[in-house]
Amino acid sequence: MASTNYKELLEAGVHFGHLTRKWDPKMAPYIFMEKNGIHIIDLNKTLVALEEATSAIKNIAKSGRKILFVATKKQAQDIVAEEARRLKMPYVTDRWLGGMLTNFATVRKSLKKMSTIDKMVKDNTAYAAIAKRERLMLSREREKLERVLGGIADLSRLPAALFIVDVKREHIAVKEAQKLNLPVFAVCDTNSNPETVDFPIPANDDASKSIALIVSIMGKAIEEGLSERKVDKEETERKRSEEEGIKAKQEADEQ
Repeated sequence: MASTNYKELLEAGVHFGHLTRKWDPKMAPYIFMEKNGIHIIDLNKTLVALEEATSAIKNIAKSGRKILFVATKKQAQDIVAEEARRLKMPYVTDRWLGGMLTNFATVRKSLKKMSTIDKMVKDNTAYAAIAKRERLMLSREREKLERVLGGIADLSRLPAALFIVDVKREHIAVKEAQKLNLPVFAVCDTNSNPETVDFPIPANDDASKSIALIVSIMGKAIEEGLSERKVDKEETERKRSEEEGIKAKQEADEQ
């Protein structure tokens, strides 16, 4: 199982929370102390939360379903996009479109439009036939769609779960997931309400080192789930081949 230790969390600054005046009282169970006007997160609680979250997210990945990564804050965008692409998982790092989950049918229409523009560009004859101004407009529309929806271009149906960095910032995504009963895994800083998500991970959601470590741990758990799924499929295929071989031999003997 993907794991970490107290020292690793400490070195990444996972324990640094927000100013005490910015706290959400519902994060109290995860706060160790106050130091120089800043809340310090209890890393023992973070370790326990990570163990629960990695175990659950690994099982979702093992089932073959998609996990949507969401992080639109600047310091998390590249980290999250890179990890999601590595795992071939969908992601949103530009901005969250209202209704991205609850009105998924409309989002799929936009994805189809993006695909249609791509096909037109590939078929150079059709693309060259339209006016230069229209080509420019199509190009701009394609860029806009790519920026907002590029990370979910291959998402043909709703994801099985969400992994979010900063629940306060991504509150619309959290609400949409709640409406659809989709489990939410989320990095929760001391200014967040952990009760809005299923698997809160108490951690610093502002420092890139902290974000990178948590994303990496969750990513490894997903990777393990995908690997186990692959092994299971290969084992099933091997057994099926063996059974077919035995059956063919029995039929040949009978003849």
